[in-house]
Amino acid sequence: MLKSKLNVLTLKKEPLPAVIFHEPEAIELCTTTPLMKTRTHSGCKVTYLGKVPTTGMQFLSGCTEKPVIELWKKHTLAREDVFPANALLEIRPFQVWLHHLDHKGEATVHMDTFQVARIAYCTADHNVSPNIFAWVYREINDDLSYQMDCHAVECESKLEAKKLAHAMMEAFKKTFHSMKSDGRIHRNSSSEEASQELESDDG
Repeated sequence: MLKSKLNVLTLKKEPLPAVIFHEPEAIELCTTTPLMKTRTHSGCKVTYLGKVPTTGMQFLSGCTEKPVIELWKKHTLAREDVFPANALLEIRPFQVWLHHLDHKGEATVHMDTFQVARIAYCTADHNVSPNIFAWVYREINDDLSYQMDCHAVECESKLEAKKLAHAMMEAFKKTFHSMKSDGRIHRNSSSEEASQELESDDG
């Protein structure tokens, strides 16, 4: 009897499974902890379709449809059947990382970094394909001029594209609150402009 009770006590001391937190802050802390040295890149495997310049300063619903169609046509002409994922898209609180993959599907040293504060718009709602996630990014040139580029990726499913849109919205919120607390956004019209600039449309 005593032995069985000791066994029960021993079982209770077994490590519990990791708790899944629902708060965005907790999720970000778990996925970015530096203690996990063997962690592989946490992100979504995608096919990077490329980028095209886009015009305008007001980005409303449907503004990425035309550039996405252009990128999609180039993509479908280039592939024979099913084009494998060539990148890993990782959305972090203040940056978006696009890890390029080699032919074995392994991450290479080449990575594109996008500052969330310079992303003007994103959406996972496209008529050409529900699996496409796109964002409009303000690219700063060497002469300090800038241009707006529309980037697009093809996800494995519509759900994955929607998840990226929601993750980007959380990154928008964290970036906006950080800029506001740092004094880079003031409590006047500039804050309204900044909140309008960091828009997301997940369909």
